[in-house]
Amino acid sequence: MKPRRLIAYPAHTLRSFLCLTLLWSFFTTNDASAQSDQVTVIKADKVIIGDGTTMNSASLVIIGDRISKIGPSTSIEIPTGANVIDLSNHTVLPGLMDMHTHINSSDHDGGDMSVLREHGAHGAIYGVVNAEKTLQAGFTTIRNAGALHYADVALRDLIAQGIVPGPRMYVAAASLGITGGHSDVNGWSPLIDIPGTGMVVDGPDNLRMAVRTLVKFGADHIKIVATGGILSSGDAVDHPQYSDEELRAVVEEADRLGRKVIAHAHGAEGLKAAVRAGVASIEHGSLIDDEGIELMKEKGAFIVPTLLILDEIIEFGEERGIPDYSIQKAIEMSGLRETAMRKAYQEGVRFAFGTDASGNLHGRNAQEFKVMIETLGATPMQVIKNATSDAAELLGILDQVGTLEAGKWADLIAVPGNPLDDITLLEKVSFVMKAGEIHKHKDN
Repeated sequence: MKPRRLIAYPAHTLRSFLCLTLLWSFFTTNDASAQSDQVTVIKADKVIIGDGTTMNSASLVIIGDRISKIGPSTSIEIPTGANVIDLSNHTVLPGLMDMHTHINSSDHDGGDMSVLREHGAHGAIYGVVNAEKTLQAGFTTIRNAGALHYADVALRDLIAQGIVPGPRMYVAAASLGITGGHSDVNGWSPLIDIPGTGMVVDGPDNLRMAVRTLVKFGADHIKIVATGGILSSGDAVDHPQYSDEELRAVVEEADRLGRKVIAHAHGAEGLKAAVRAGVASIEHGSLIDDEGIELMKEKGAFIVPTLLILDEIIEFGEERGIPDYSIQKAIEMSGLRETAMRKAYQEGVRFAFGTDASGNLHGRNAQEFKVMIETLGATPMQVIKNATSDAAELLGILDQVGTLEAGKWADLIAVPGNPLDDITLLEKVSFVMKAGEIHKHKDN
């Protein structure tokens, strides 16, 4: 083999190359710095802070992905070269947060039968479409409550990398449910091996392993199914599913790994068992009783009510292919739910906004606000707080988001008019910013 010949470049060539390299480094570094330090000033007629307070004729200074200043417009000095956005006749408020979504679902989910036709690749593609709809609707943060094949984990990561547009995501991956329960698919021949709509796991030891597996592959929180559900066959919404020992095993293991547990629960007994075990939130909570109300107040657990979807199942279920048994469950539970949930809200159980967005609810999340006001007897300010600072507290990120304050992420939206006078204005978001980046501006 011939020895490799070393090429000797003239000294002036090396000097030129070095200068070009240094110049390129200078300009690219400064360009990146300029982008990270980009200054935006937003001026608005009204600002809803997210903690129950407001500010009139206010301005926000945003540097990079953070709020730098907020205060009366007369006291805010506009930095030289800032991008000034005038949102006259608008109300600015924190980016909305939905604490119960199924972002990887399609608009033709007919109960649990989609698992017979589709797989994780379908969910991943649905998720890309639904994530953009959700962000455009003004929801800058969501908590996903279950998806198969880690489709929500992948979507979360791609959004974080800026590859696809969407809200900031906190995900569960697969929910955990018992054999024959709400996460299973029932009524078919035992000769057919049908996957569940979640991870079907029984027994404390197996559940501990399942929690470790979900965390290993990217789950931000763990979801358990504590009672029957609306869309599942062969179970009743008011019946508990996991045993006390199994529930404790999940919560203990999740806590050991730094994860909160959220629990699907309609029925009162399963709800109370989950709260005693130490879950952070009850998803739905439809049939909560007096004992459950006191227990949740004692433990500081949240209810994520998901009210709109039950009405949708009753009114549109047949045309959307939802099975008759699911529609009947929804009808039978509807009146009882309204009484129970209103009492829980009025007596001080903590609530965080959530829609159970699936099917064609993606992008329509804000319709939940009107239903909350009507069902729970809440005020517009209360439900906005449920979707901002309360939701952020449930997630454990109130120090970063949920209110418009200096130092927090620049996640904010604007709507024409005042949603404190008409909550449905939140269904007409005209401006969306997430982490300092504008994703929607109707004047553009």
